Amino acid sequence: MSHTHPHASPHGRRHVADSDSQTEILDLDAEVLAEHIAAITAWLPITSAPGRIVDLGCGTGTGTFALLDRFPDADVTAVDSSAEHLHRLRERARTEGVQDRVRTVRADLGAANWPDLGSPDLVWASASMHHMADPGSALRKVYDTLAPGGLFAVVELAGFPRFLPENAPEDRPGLEERCHEASDRFHAEHVSHRGADWGALLTAAGFAIEGERTVSVHIEGAGSEAVGRYASATLRRLRGSVADALSAEDLASLDQLLDVDGPHSVLRRDDLVVRTERDVWAARAKA
Repeated sequence: MSHTHPHASPHGRRHVADSDSQTEILDLDAEVLAEHIAAITAWLPITSAPGRIVDLGCGTGTGTFALLDRFPDADVTAVDSSAEHLHRLRERARTEGVQDRVRTVRADLGAANWPDLGSPDLVWASASMHHMADPGSALRKVYDTLAPGGLFAVVELAGFPRFLPENAPEDRPGLEERCHEASDRFHAEHVSHRGADWGALLTAAGFAIEGERTVSVHIEGAGSEAVGRYASATLRRLRGSVADALSAEDLASLDQLLDVDGPHSVLRRDDLVVRTERDVWAARAKA
């Protein structure tokens, strides 16, 4: 579920490329933002260490592995609609020697019926809730799934991260911001629940909000190969939803940034900074 965008074609070469770029972004997300994700798991208002955790819309496992680190006695059930993501997650679990603590379940969380996910003490949903066709229904299902008194952590992104300084690129200053404005318009039309008031939705579903915070990310990218690849993958992903909305000049400039072998490649820049925000809600089910 995580980060899936609706312009992905359901079949053919475009889908393969889209899937590859999405997987790459998820992996880089985990690598570049590891400290921030660990800080979110450390902030959660945990009264007693959870034994059973569910990661809804787990992607390639960014949250799964952060939660396994944070709660060394817990097992995690990782749920996603992508067989490829779950395969990568299982491979990484084997590499890290935690395969006995991870169970994967392939499921469409937008469907009417969810699989049996046990009775977890903690449910984690990062960048997945806004993809639900009916968030209210999904939240009630989470409530019913949780053990009494269990905690639900919702992490939502404030759009795609930004990387370039305002005066870049030199021939088209402000290009990245224009791409984001076009992307926001696209997602307002196609992903109607992005930016929803999750606090109100959680309360309406019966949860008691125990904590809410915004995590600001600002990571200097100078000398970081991972940040360069993260910027390149994100801008490539962004291009998919904004190409039709950009001027010919902006699109040509964006393509120069994305040309990994070209002199203007984003991979060659030493002024990248990862700038993004994550909104987090911690909500308790009644005991």
